[in-house]
Amino acid sequence: MTAPQTLPGAMRLMPAAAMMIAVPVATFMPARLIAMGGGQAATAAAADDGDEAAGPGSGTLMLRGTGRGVATSLPAIRLGTDMDVTISGSVARVRVTQVFRNGSKDWMEASYLYPLPQDGAVDSLKMVVGQRVIIGQIRKRQEARKLYEAAKTSGRRAGLVEQQRPNMFTTNVANVGPGETVMIAIEYQAPVRQVAGTFALRLPLVVGPRYAPPHLLTSPGAVADAAAVTAAPVLAPKLGAINPVSITVHLDPGFAPANIVSPYHRIAVSGAGERRTIRLIDGQVPADRDFELDWRSASADPTIGLFSEHADDGDYVMATILPPADTGRLIVPPREMVFVIDNSGSMGGASMDEAKASLVHALTTLRPQDRFNVIRFDDTMTQLFEHSVAATPDQVATATRFAQALQARGGTEMLPALKAALADAAASAIPGMVRQVIFMTDGEVTNEQEMLATLGREGQGTHVFPVGIGSAPNDYLMARMATMGGGTYTHVGTAAEVTPKMTTLLDRLRRPSVRDLRVTVAGADLDLTPRVLPDVYVGEPLVLLGRATAPGGTITVSGTIGEHRWTQTVKLADAVASPAVAKLWARRRIDDIETERTLGKLEDGVADTQIAEIGLEHALVTSQTSLVAIDETPVRPAGETLRREDLPINLPAGWDFDSLFGGEAARAAIANENTLAARAAEQARLKALDLPQTATGFAATLAGGLLMLMLGATGLVLLRRRAGR
Repeated sequence: MTAPQTLPGAMRLMPAAAMMIAVPVATFMPARLIAMGGGQAATAAAADDGDEAAGPGSGTLMLRGTGRGVATSLPAIRLGTDMDVTISGSVARVRVTQVFRNGSKDWMEASYLYPLPQDGAVDSLKMVVGQRVIIGQIRKRQEARKLYEAAKTSGRRAGLVEQQRPNMFTTNVANVGPGETVMIAIEYQAPVRQVAGTFALRLPLVVGPRYAPPHLLTSPGAVADAAAVTAAPVLAPKLGAINPVSITVHLDPGFAPANIVSPYHRIAVSGAGERRTIRLIDGQVPADRDFELDWRSASADPTIGLFSEHADDGDYVMATILPPADTGRLIVPPREMVFVIDNSGSMGGASMDEAKASLVHALTTLRPQDRFNVIRFDDTMTQLFEHSVAATPDQVATATRFAQALQARGGTEMLPALKAALADAAASAIPGMVRQVIFMTDGEVTNEQEMLATLGREGQGTHVFPVGIGSAPNDYLMARMATMGGGTYTHVGTAAEVTPKMTTLLDRLRRPSVRDLRVTVAGADLDLTPRVLPDVYVGEPLVLLGRATAPGGTITVSGTIGEHRWTQTVKLADAVASPAVAKLWARRRIDDIETERTLGKLEDGVADTQIAEIGLEHALVTSQTSLVAIDETPVRPAGETLRREDLPINLPAGWDFDSLFGGEAARAAIANENTLAARAAEQARLKALDLPQTATGFAATLAGGLLMLMLGATGLVLLRRRAGR
């Protein structure tokens, strides 16, 4: 049975005879912790910020009594961030310097929620106050928190960095005095991505507001976890943008780079040969969208990278192996393609336009021998056809009209849509048909583990290809869904990227992946990660990390591409020395443990213990370990109270405020003209933050930065506005 050839209207349900399945998720109220859903639930939540009587299923639990949600005034603590990036070969080392300036008359504790790359390894913390530099120590999470709380209570300055998700961290700074400035510098390293000859580094700059399904908020632990990842209020747009960021990248990839571009920021590139320096043309920008840098090789694309590091506990190796493109006859089997599109409130604005355009483009690539279906979701779900249907021109036209009529509204209930996509397995009746799910969303939810567990349990026979939409998607969830679902992750950040990014993805889906992939080791005892080999597609490398008790040996990777057998062997003795391999191995090994936990192969207690051991051994911030820095000298006078402030974040670029929070709630949040007057006075008093210039080493940066920070009554001076002035 097929769907009718016309749509009655935007988001209007088709007649039952058309077999469009509309599934209202009655128990999945739009309970976004900051009233993400819009409509009456959001309006009521925003209007009643002091009533704590609501239960977990009311849709307003975390908003009531917390003051979180929409920030209608500028914070007392002003924040600026400088990022200094050094790319050596296929690894990036990043220093993030956060400058906290207390412009109030109170003693303050500041908490800031921010993103980092989901595959990054955070290993260093320095807190700078005046001329003092306090080095952070890695501790078990609960121990670090106790040390921080004790220092805070006793009036000592303290800094704490905790992981809330692999791509989301919190910095807490206690006892910042009136007019004082405290600098927190953390460092991490992350691998450089390589796809189809393009190398890329992504620096997340803003956390998108997260939706928490109310069915999870039934225990104190779940509520605390949801609160931890939604602690930051969103600044009302009419107050302007805050949290300025400056970025400097020192690029030394080991070959002469070409086509150096940043798709979302204006950059200036200097240097020659194999080394380049990249800076923002504007000097500093608001933290409202992720930064990405792409480059290619000026000559032939490298096919393999082999690096090693000698440590006290053994030798570590990283091998990047790129399978060749299939040179045989390309046979594209019939496919069942299920398109899942997010039309929740967080997708309002440019994100919704990009998602709809991506879906419409994908529909044009379907062939008559293919089958397809479309599922849309907010806090309800609509399945276009009861089951996947043949991709006839009429059916494709129906789906196109359906996509074009979508509007952003409501909460982000991803789980029912994922289950529906995995369950509609019409391909089982057609021999040789390949089943692929294209999942288009920003991924801004708190129940990542529930999503991944469902995918691991119910996703057999289906390849999942997440498409992250917008300026600040949840890369952690997207990348993990791709890994567990045997697919790849694609990010579409702007409307201009829809056609090239989706064309590349859909072309990849037409080509065969490497089948029967195997890795063998000879002459060495390697603890390799990933433990479960991912699906590898043409143009994408296989990155292996291993730890051995002694150097030497070989790694052989083999598989079948199309009709051809492929084998490649590398000698570990040929590896180039790198100081980054051990920590990247540790970060990847933790991912293996989390995967085993998600699939039910490891109990929570065992997984937590193993993660803590790796975190302590390699001095990494993990879900079980944190970095804490404490100044032993009390500074807050007896009797002075300490006021806490959760620093607000910018609304990610392209997001629509009214769609996210609901029209009435948004208008109520920004209606106070006194707030706008206060903003003007505040901006006149506190100039833009001066961030350390990062062309020199850390010690010199701190010295220069501190000297400038301590000058003048304002404590901060203007950063140069344009590169080259």
